[in-house]
Amino acid sequence: MPTENTLGLLPPRRVSRLAGRALSGRLGAALAWPHGVDRYLELLDPLLARGETRARVVAARMETADCRTLVLAPGGGWAGFAAGQHLQVGVEIDGVRHTRCFSIASSARRADGCIALTVKAHADGQVSRHLVESAAVGDVLTLSAPAGDFLLPTPRPERLLLISGGSGITPVMAMLRTLVDEQYAGEVIFLHYARTRADEIFAAELAAMAEQHSNLRVAVSLTREARNNAALSGHFSADHVAALAADYAHWPTRACGPAPLIEAVQTHWQEIGASDGLQVEYFQPPVSKSRAGTGEVRFAESGHVATDTGASLLEQAEAAGLEPAYGCRMGICHTCTCRKTAGRVRNLLTGAVSGEGEEDIQPCISVPDGDVSLAI
Repeated sequence: MPTENTLGLLPPRRVSRLAGRALSGRLGAALAWPHGVDRYLELLDPLLARGETRARVVAARMETADCRTLVLAPGGGWAGFAAGQHLQVGVEIDGVRHTRCFSIASSARRADGCIALTVKAHADGQVSRHLVESAAVGDVLTLSAPAGDFLLPTPRPERLLLISGGSGITPVMAMLRTLVDEQYAGEVIFLHYARTRADEIFAAELAAMAEQHSNLRVAVSLTREARNNAALSGHFSADHVAALAADYAHWPTRACGPAPLIEAVQTHWQEIGASDGLQVEYFQPPVSKSRAGTGEVRFAESGHVATDTGASLLEQAEAAGLEPAYGCRMGICHTCTCRKTAGRVRNLLTGAVSGEGEEDIQPCISVPDGDVSLAI
């Protein structure tokens, strides 16, 4: 057993691990009662808490004027992720914990085991603004297990087309970085859409990657600004992908971005009969195209009743003064899932209309189809 003197020579993290092991058994739990072991482990190192996975911010850098990358070192319980996945991030703001969904932007093969989150601040996004404007190196965040099936093909194909728009670049960048770390030898085309040059996330890194890897071609189209000698410009069109690869219909494709981009990509891939090779993910809430209805929305648990406005059920609940849980607002994380007790809803992503019986729905991507009642 180490003596007091030898303990004094050990690094602080090593001392924390030894103490953590000592407290991890039944005896430790008995000694820690009534507060629990985690309360004492947190005093040594917040990352040692066993009840949840935590990560410390170890680096931060601005990507654009309103977009920032945070590099996190996860503690115990972190088992890694697959490129393209997302997770729930918990952060304390003014003593209150808030949880939101973010895609991981780093390579799944990153050598130091850290992960990177690239966050764009939104005017009405309390968590995103905090992470961009206030989070500091040394801060500790909580992490859920990674989730999502927006993934690279397995086994890796001989060629791959990656399409992204705006902040939707983050999971696609994780895919590209992972391929580079895997020394992928196949052909990759990366097509990105940004509003202006000032909005291009990872511009310098992508340019450097394309220069270093002969099997990678990067193309950027600006939608709100002209660029001298630009090969592409404007919003997505079939001409863009055809200019990059004449046989693109046969390339496995991954696309992530705002609803207009994803809908345009899906429509075109359906028209050319190539939908089987396309996988997409929305990176902004889908916009409801429903007109205000004449039905009622009943929030059964709170007793609120409202006239259908045509907005998503999450937005209608918030407009009624309720505070339902949510994470991503785009149908990815399932945090907002609640029970529909009566009525039918339409899915904004698929257009599918539910049955009239009880079932779990995602209010962030559901709109009423007549009268509907939710357990909120």
